Amino acid sequence: MAVELKNLTKSDDNYSQWYNDLVVKSGLAENSAVRGCMVIKPYGYAIWEKMHDALDAMFKETGHQNAYFPLFIPKSFFSKEAHHVEGFAKECAVVTHYRLKNDPNGKGIVVDPDAKLEEELIVRPTSETIIWNTYKNWINSYRDLPILCNQWANVVRWEMRTRLFLRTAEFLWQEGHTAHETREEAMEEAMRMVMVYKKFAEEWLALPVIVGHKSPNERFAGAEDTLTIEALMQDGKALQSGTSHFLGQNFAKAFDVKFANREGKLEYVWATSWGVSTRLMGALIMAHSDNNGLVLPPKLAPVQVVLVPIYKGEEQLAAARAKLDEIADGLRAKGLRVKIDDRNNVRAGFKFAEYELKGVPVRLALGQRDLENGTIELVRRDTLEKETVPQAGLVERVADLMEEIQHNIFRKALDYRDSMITKVDTWDEFVDVLENKGGFISAHWDGTVETEVAIKEATKATIRCIPLDAVEEEGKCIFTGKPSHRRVLFARSY
Repeated sequence: MAVELKNLTKSDDNYSQWYNDLVVKSGLAENSAVRGCMVIKPYGYAIWEKMHDALDAMFKETGHQNAYFPLFIPKSFFSKEAHHVEGFAKECAVVTHYRLKNDPNGKGIVVDPDAKLEEELIVRPTSETIIWNTYKNWINSYRDLPILCNQWANVVRWEMRTRLFLRTAEFLWQEGHTAHETREEAMEEAMRMVMVYKKFAEEWLALPVIVGHKSPNERFAGAEDTLTIEALMQDGKALQSGTSHFLGQNFAKAFDVKFANREGKLEYVWATSWGVSTRLMGALIMAHSDNNGLVLPPKLAPVQVVLVPIYKGEEQLAAARAKLDEIADGLRAKGLRVKIDDRNNVRAGFKFAEYELKGVPVRLALGQRDLENGTIELVRRDTLEKETVPQAGLVERVADLMEEIQHNIFRKALDYRDSMITKVDTWDEFVDVLENKGGFISAHWDGTVETEVAIKEATKATIRCIPLDAVEEEGKCIFTGKPSHRRVLFARSY
């Protein structure tokens, strides 16, 4: 591990390689034998589980229930919502046969041509179609509404260019799908859930985000409005970290989902969908980590405190271990996740490098001199500050540090994000900031898809969002010079 850490690419030298090295060497994930897919290793999955549990509790607090819908979707379902099928057609994996057989010509196992499906099946890229086909059986009257369902699942989108956590052919996520009596209720739901995502990102991931509307060209396929949380990574690129969609009545009309309203008249149901994925793991890494390894917010760290004995011989180990057991019991009583590492086959320096790489928030080391003096060495991962502190009051001190570290990680990311929002008023300024600084660029846009596409083709920058707090401000589009009534946020993104 210590040797691997020395080989960690520096972020300033090659940010992409630094990211990939960090994911693999810290034990979060690795590429699998299936092209574009990943294996999430136990340490990485432990972080995802903490995200899952926190979000799941937040969903249930807002009245949602978990359900599960099929992985396979009849191909005909996708053709019912034109924008939806157009948005996902190029990424769909299709099941055409249901059986293999031994080749009579000795060519091994082949697809049995006699086992062709009557209707081909799409491996779930998202579940709106199968869910709305199901909701048709659940909804008859306004009394059946609202339906507030979420599912935790895997999805497949056949990406050509993949990167661990950020963009893989298969990934884990949650997707909420709700049905409502009125447009207003559905719009309120979409806003409520994007704010749940904002709260989770900022309070758990220590990730500051900007909430806003996607431009029409960047909306989810089949949505009337898409709300997003946009984060900024340390290389100045944006990352869409969660979305919430107001679907209007599009899917209800596509699947003929009607209800008898309070006046007894049939009306189409109003809908939302919303989701976050294991892409949040990528956000967590790129927003906080450094050239020494991961920097994990305490709320999501699988191990919050690691205790390492420093000793020579079994007698010193036994004494150090007894004291560390006592400290660990006190920390666990405070609800902290604690590990004592008394392995005797690696040096203490190896352990220090390993836990730095893995982003453990606090490291405590106890040697013979500490036992004699009633002290212990404490190291914070977020600042790498090292100090010798009294054992007396240690448990309370470390428990308080968890909140302080969580806040410090968020504040550092927020200060960086805020320093990387630049207002520009001309095309030359736009290009200069994009090339030489990066980050979010606040600029006027004439509101047309044509201009948005032209800017993307010229610079690879896209409109990340129209912020919720954007104010009316008269100006001229940076690209066309046409009138504009508010600024939007541009950035290059993942």
